[in-house]
Amino acid sequence: MRAEARFFKSLADETRLKILWLLSGTEELCVCDVISVLGITQSKASRHLRYLYHLGWVMDRRDGLWMNYRLTVTPGSPREKLLKLLTEMLAPQPEAQALRGQLARCLEAKQRSHCAKRLKPDGKSSPQSLPET
Repeated sequence: MRAEARFFKSLADETRLKILWLLSGTEELCVCDVISVLGITQSKASRHLRYLYHLGWVMDRRDGLWMNYRLTVTPGSPREKLLKLLTEMLAPQPEAQALRGQLARCLEAKQRSHCAKRLKPDGKSSPQSLPET
C-alpha cells in the first residue's frame, strides 16, 4: 500500500494539481511555461515536476537548455481515470479556467519571443528539435 499512498499524496498538493491541470490541456509544456503561468520559482516547478515524474505522472524531454514535460498515463489505467475525474472537477472552476487562459497567453507570447525559433506556427516543437529515437 505504500505505492498507493505515494500516488494519492502526489495529488495532495495544490501546485501539483495545477501542473496536472495545465498538462491535461496541452501536449507538452516547458518548465518555463509552468513558472510563468503559476508564478513560482524554477526550483519549485522543477521539484514538483520531478515528483510527478518519479511517480509516473509525466515524462520529460530535453530540448537544448529547456526541459519539457508531458502527461504519461496509460489508457484505462487508474491514473487516466483519476486524471479524467480531476479535469471534470476542475473544468468548471473559475481559477482553473483562468490558469488555462494564462497558459494560452503565455504560449502565444512565447511564439512571438526568442523561443519562437524552436516552435512551429501551431506552437508545437519543431521536428528538428525533437531527439532522435
